[in-house]
Amino acid sequence: MPHLPIKQITQLGLPFASQRLTRPGTMTAQSASAAASAPASRGLADLTLDHVRAAAARIDGAVVKTPMMHSITLSQITGAEIWLKFENLQFTAAYKERGALNALLQLTDEQRARGVIAASAGNHSQGLSYHGTRLGVPVTIVMPRTTPTVKVMQTESVGGNVVLEGETFDDANAHARKLEQEMGLTFVHPFDDPHVAAGQGTVALEMLEQKSDLDCLVTPIGGGGLISGMSTVARALNPDIEIVGVQASLFPSMYARIKGEDRICGGDTLAEGIAVKQPGEFTSKVIAERVDDILLVDEPALEKAVALLLQIEKTVVEGAGAAGLAAVLQHPERFAGKSIGMVLCGGNIDTRLLANVLLRDLARQGRLARLRVTLQDRPGALFKVMRLFDAHNVNIIEIYHQRIFTTLPAKGLITDIECEARDADQLNALVAALREADYKVTVAELA
Repeated sequence: MPHLPIKQITQLGLPFASQRLTRPGTMTAQSASAAASAPASRGLADLTLDHVRAAAARIDGAVVKTPMMHSITLSQITGAEIWLKFENLQFTAAYKERGALNALLQLTDEQRARGVIAASAGNHSQGLSYHGTRLGVPVTIVMPRTTPTVKVMQTESVGGNVVLEGETFDDANAHARKLEQEMGLTFVHPFDDPHVAAGQGTVALEMLEQKSDLDCLVTPIGGGGLISGMSTVARALNPDIEIVGVQASLFPSMYARIKGEDRICGGDTLAEGIAVKQPGEFTSKVIAERVDDILLVDEPALEKAVALLLQIEKTVVEGAGAAGLAAVLQHPERFAGKSIGMVLCGGNIDTRLLANVLLRDLARQGRLARLRVTLQDRPGALFKVMRLFDAHNVNIIEIYHQRIFTTLPAKGLITDIECEARDADQLNALVAALREADYKVTVAELA
């Protein structure tokens, strides 16, 4: 079937593909809970520009009105005019505060007294905990036992009461719904709730107040709360604006549901913040009506986007937060010449993971490499190789000798040399010189 915008697909009467997101008989506890808890009566009328404007007034002064800035360098790289909304500058480093606070402020006195609960190991848990504690509302967050300690500590540091239950998110979510009933708590969904989506929509309200003539909004999609709120605002204020969602290729849940395709979700993605297997029921309705297209991005594009934002904009962004830029980098012809608004929706990334991303980016640029050179095990053999590195001004970082565990003869050895070059051309010149000197050289490559 040829590519069609989402609204055109729905007009043709093609079905949602939610029933085909998992293989027959494999409905998870998370999906079952989501299906049971999402009110079927919620529709487009529950999320309008007026709802978002009311949310903006409600949360005013309690969340950061983050800057939106034009990136000259990224515009030159992509061939589009790039405007960045720095939501990673919120107190908890993510836009999730907006929706969580808007939901909290609409609780009754009784609900506030009893407290709220959520299942989350990400930015929603911190946003809900921070603002709940600030408002005097008890907040319980259920996380899987496998949640990294740093995420538990971050949530507890802003006032959340963390309960560890189960080995997966499905287990934690099921336990949260159980505690909701047993303790009379109010469940605050991370995305499939009109109040939450209205809060997230205030991001677009601020963007379009600053620059009303954007041609396109490119927004990450996990469960769909952010793009539901943003598309609602954009459609009302500028009906001609194009709204494009972005998902990681490993987790194309909303893409599959809206476009009626059968796709499996799973894998280790850098964009774990949008790695959602079961999209929202309410948000799916909004996206089907108000979003023009959804694009998928692969892992190298996400890594490149994270690295570029740090190197050029000097800002730390998590994988999900860089998804919009990744889409423009991966599909440059799709956005060429357009004025693009994108949200850097979060900056919570593990420092070791960030270091890996940056080093892998250097390797892809040809500035960092590992060369495997086969040598004879005799005095001066390594020195002769080093002279070629010196001649080409390539810096050696580490050297590994391997004499025993090889398939070479006893007098042979393998030497792995990690090195740093100015650029790919300099590295390629070194490799050519080594091979011209009759050395067998292989270059380690990244996926």
